[in-house]
Amino acid sequence: MFRLLPLSIIQALCISTAQISLKIAMMRIDKFSWSWKFFGNLFTNWPLLLSGLTALSGTFLWMYILKHYEFNIAYPLSAMTYMFGMIAACLVLHESVPFIRWIGLVLIIAGVILVQQQ
Repeated sequence: MFRLLPLSIIQALCISTAQISLKIAMMRIDKFSWSWKFFGNLFTNWPLLLSGLTALSGTFLWMYILKHYEFNIAYPLSAMTYMFGMIAACLVLHESVPFIRWIGLVLIIAGVILVQQQ
């Protein structure tokens, strides 16, 4: 169990990084067109590449977690992606998050702590 928490944190960071990178990549992509310029910009979009690599890493780590730990403990720990995602939305994307969502995040974190306890 003591090894599951760090693995889950790394997996949640990978998935959150993938989602934030995908958001940044989508903001950089122009309106779709069947042009060389569009596809050239798409394939040289480094946040899109980062999103794919971190999503793949997170998926492989999730497969390892599922193989070696009980699902009823591992799955609730994946909720940490919400925490990392909201923090990244504030720090990286400079989005404002209403107070009520911070309360919801605290409740999610409390649930993660309770599930992790044995």
